[in-house]
Amino acid sequence: MTSPHDKHPAPKPAVGDRQDRGAEVQAMFASIAPRYDLLNRVLSLGVDTFWRRAAAQEALARHPRRVLDVATGTGDFALELKTRAPQVEVVGSDFVPEMLSLAGEKARARHLEIRFEEGDALNLPYPDGSFDTVTCSFGFRNFADYARGLSEFYRVLAPGGRLVLLEFPPPGRGLFGLVFRFYFQQVLPRIGALVSGNGGAYTYLPESVLAFPEPERLAQMMRATGFRTRYRPLTFGIAGLWVGDRR
Repeated sequence: MTSPHDKHPAPKPAVGDRQDRGAEVQAMFASIAPRYDLLNRVLSLGVDTFWRRAAAQEALARHPRRVLDVATGTGDFALELKTRAPQVEVVGSDFVPEMLSLAGEKARARHLEIRFEEGDALNLPYPDGSFDTVTCSFGFRNFADYARGLSEFYRVLAPGGRLVLLEFPPPGRGLFGLVFRFYFQQVLPRIGALVSGNGGAYTYLPESVLAFPEPERLAQMMRATGFRTRYRPLTFGIAGLWVGDRR
């Protein structure tokens, strides 16, 4: 099935750390914004809602007053946080206006007061120590510089604050990992292209996951930034939850 988007596809972003791809990532997510939520439900078989609940529990465990959700996209995780803790001030930041527009619509429909603001994750527009918790749900692997992103998270956190990262680690080496790798590389791009009309975006997704640091390597990077860090695999390691507490 060919879509109008596939006739003149936009350049597919590079993957991995230290890649200059910000504008291409921005354009890619802008193009799939209207179907993004549907695709997340279909491609994760609905399990992503469980992953977000687990991450939200960690993010709210210390009863923060202000939470920043970076790479908030269409706002699903920010909405989860605000629903669970209505008294908490939640700010969602992203550099794709089309995503933020959808996030605002969803918040208004649910009568939730969340500030959605455009911002660069590698140069966050907030003073030092502004937030008690910083979260990033399935957006960190798209950063052009992981160390820089972690440094910015650390900077805007108050002393004793918490960072919660929810991401897809590379599939493991066992039988389940092989099956999931096949699904990710062969099945997911076809479904994504069919539903979104952008095949490149859902080829980029598995490539970006395979290029992402192994869980312990990311934990080491967080510790090098200054975080006390622990890792929890979710659903046989399909997703992973990294929790870092600022010293």
